[in-house]
Amino acid sequence: MTGITGGEAVYRVLKANGIDTVFGLLGGSMLELYDAMYQGGEIAYVGARDERAAGHMADAWARMTGKPGVVLGAQAGPGVVNIVTAVAEAQLAYSPLVVIAGAITRSDQCKDTFQEIDQVALFAPISKRSVMVTDPSRLAPMLEDAIRLANTGRRGPVVLHVPRDLFAAKIPAIEPQRLNIARPGPAAPEDIDAIATLLSTAERPVIFAGGGFKWGAGRDALTALAETLEVPVVASTGHADIMRHGHPWFAGQAGPRGNRVASRLTKEADVMVVLGARLGFNSTFHSNDYVGADTRIAHVDVEGSAVGRYFPAEIAAQGDARLSAQALVDRASRPGCDAWRAAFREDMVRLAAERAEEAQIDTLPMHPRRALGEIRAALPENAIVTLDTGNTCLQAADRLAHYDPMSLITPLDFGLVGFGLAAAIGAKAAAPDRPVVAVMGDGAVGYTMIEIQTAIQHNLPITIVVLDNQAWGAEKAYQQEFYGGRLLGAEITSPRYDKFAELCGGRGIWVDGPGGMEPALRDAIAGNQTTVIQARIDPGALMTLRKDLFQSPSEDT
Repeated sequence: MTGITGGEAVYRVLKANGIDTVFGLLGGSMLELYDAMYQGGEIAYVGARDERAAGHMADAWARMTGKPGVVLGAQAGPGVVNIVTAVAEAQLAYSPLVVIAGAITRSDQCKDTFQEIDQVALFAPISKRSVMVTDPSRLAPMLEDAIRLANTGRRGPVVLHVPRDLFAAKIPAIEPQRLNIARPGPAAPEDIDAIATLLSTAERPVIFAGGGFKWGAGRDALTALAETLEVPVVASTGHADIMRHGHPWFAGQAGPRGNRVASRLTKEADVMVVLGARLGFNSTFHSNDYVGADTRIAHVDVEGSAVGRYFPAEIAAQGDARLSAQALVDRASRPGCDAWRAAFREDMVRLAAERAEEAQIDTLPMHPRRALGEIRAALPENAIVTLDTGNTCLQAADRLAHYDPMSLITPLDFGLVGFGLAAAIGAKAAAPDRPVVAVMGDGAVGYTMIEIQTAIQHNLPITIVVLDNQAWGAEKAYQQEFYGGRLLGAEITSPRYDKFAELCGGRGIWVDGPGGMEPALRDAIAGNQTTVIQARIDPGALMTLRKDLFQSPSEDT
């Protein structure tokens, strides 16, 4: 039969839909696809050293580009299973990930064949769809369906399992066209009018804005709304880049991982307009400690099931954040709340002074907030920052400055340790002209340190800042505060990651104490070479977050 292979069909579908970079780890289950990419030459391939890391790279690439990130699970069984963590991460971050997962040949299925597991069932609970292709003629259309589903509505991962023999099978030649994916509109006009009316009566209004503005490229619309209303804006967790740092109406990140000014605004507001956010656990703990019990809420989100789910919404609407903000600019008027505005501005001045004072702490080992202050000072305005989860990154969440759009990538609700390094590589592949800095703890770097070699091999220079407190800091903080300082498993010994970077062919910089981080980071960014900056920080400078989960040491157990 003349025609093309299934691997060539996959290549053509990806190319037609603007996927110019894919991530993966070479395996024997889809070599025809690799061969098609080699011969076609129009899709770059970034080969990771672990499939989990490849998935995080594709996740970050998707967030930066707005297109589905594609990861190749090129080996059935263990290679595909290694992607589970990345898919779970994308599911809770609402990232449009398309996993092309190799599977054993159709003739070998259900025979306890080498590396055979039920891959479809494994991914079903953590994806928008997990489905097996059973016919070579369906491979291209099912891949198109996966791309469409991943990037439609509330985005998320789709896993397409492809038996080994389908990549080699011959099918008639196809010339796929780019998919025309439907986009949501604004909230209904009557809902926009109701929100405008509610705002007009507000004495303590606040706008709570989330990731919907990042996916919809809505920063300008949000900024225009804030400036029209002269109302403070707070960001949901992980989205402190939805407005420019230092904008007079931007309070930064709210909630348990935010700052006290933004958190006060959401707790004391009489009216809160929620746009493109869920008011989810990471941003509110689902608690009236962060959202006032009497606050009147107008809630707009692209996913209707999220509206009013955690806090009652007086006005509940479904729509795109950017388009809804634009509609409000045309309909809403400036509320009369000058005392609220003045108090907000005074609070922001005090917060800035506190942050400046933190950045001058002169103790040894270096305090993490001194290190973060120096990082903040050194970051250029076009920098992209990736963060991990953990005690150090908890303190970093609202202490760094983000100026250009799409400048912050975090694990969001999965709370994943080891995300930041791989995500930095994916972000760099998406935005090669911007500096990318991963800020991580020493434990987190250990998860994916081999991907330093991936960044070097693929000429994707990134900077990894390792704030080394020789601990699993979050857990150590809880053991110290609630378990009488009885430490088991919390303290770790980390290697010199700066030396490891040099072994890989990159640069390593060791920072001895206060005053060294800022020049080191400036130097690393200017050098445009994959660099690890490692700094020993105070192991006692920890903070606890979920105090509600534990009894104090004095309480009966």
